[in-house]
Amino acid sequence: MRRPGRRGASLAITIALLALVLPSGAQAFYKSFWGPGYITGSDPFPIFQQLGVQIVQEGVNWSTAAPTRPAHPTDPNDPAYHWDPTLDAVIANAATYNMRVLLQVIFTPRWANGGRPQNWTPRNPADFANFATAAARRYPSVHLWMVWGEPDRSANFEPLAIARPGAKLNKQQQTAPHNYANILDATYGALKRVSRANVVFGGCTFASGNIDTEQWIQNLRLPNGKPPRMDIYSHNPFGPSEPRLGGPPSPGGQVQFSDLPRMAKWIDRYLGKPRHLKKQIPIFLSEWKQPTAPEEEFSWWLDPDVAAKYTSEAISVSRSWKRIYGFGWIELYDEPPVENSGLLTVDGVRKPDFYAFANS
Repeated sequence: MRRPGRRGASLAITIALLALVLPSGAQAFYKSFWGPGYITGSDPFPIFQQLGVQIVQEGVNWSTAAPTRPAHPTDPNDPAYHWDPTLDAVIANAATYNMRVLLQVIFTPRWANGGRPQNWTPRNPADFANFATAAARRYPSVHLWMVWGEPDRSANFEPLAIARPGAKLNKQQQTAPHNYANILDATYGALKRVSRANVVFGGCTFASGNIDTEQWIQNLRLPNGKPPRMDIYSHNPFGPSEPRLGGPPSPGGQVQFSDLPRMAKWIDRYLGKPRHLKKQIPIFLSEWKQPTAPEEEFSWWLDPDVAAKYTSEAISVSRSWKRIYGFGWIELYDEPPVENSGLLTVDGVRKPDFYAFANS
């Protein structure tokens, strides 16, 4: 019998490890929540447990973790790094409650982007990848990693030239998705070198970005013309429409819940079927919420009972479609006077959405 070479053995190990976390056949489906959702003195994990949460999402801000350039950027013990101690507590708590943690690596320190605000892309994608390496070594129990959040919005990712929905992007407008593709691919390689068990979430689009989702996916290209590597595509399908798959496209190039089958086709067409997955790229719905009163971020809101109905439907549909890896909620409590999308009021009273999420 021929002994497999290192490359073949490595590929086999990779596929086996990904099978533990990626959907296939009668796949697992994960309910997720953006943490920590604290009100002073309160621990959200017992509530997460009641809600059936399996994955807790948190962020790692490169800008605050590395305000000065590290001499050894892949070493988490470099003196330049300032790791947030609350994140250690979140990871330990998650383990206690048998929940996994997904960490979103985001933002850029001034030394890495030419002295600009933290939402500016780093001048060298390798610097971002080095920080991701340090974070993965700092938190070895974490194997779910998201690269940036909603980079198709100028508030989160610059430079970004706003595009008219549905239009072909010009060279300037292509800059943002090209920059993001370089960061994503470099970070993918770095995280896999730390551990083949690491799973990388990319794309990370918003329902109505300054570059629409189809434009973003179509223009995720590396200098060699290939798409960046990722294991799972992440999207936030906010919107007031009922969460049923199909129907007419949402206005203005938006990708709300009903538009997800269209988005899946764009992913297949422009990002392809990665060799290491041997199947279509799964989709993770990282953030969802339903405002039940006027708030700052969205111009719409729903009656609490309608919001609960839509939440139940969204989770049910997500469970039934094998393409969906998981469904996540953002905001545990209402945050007056502007945020009214929590599952609980500021006083801790459970809203209809709470029961809809818990029982779905």
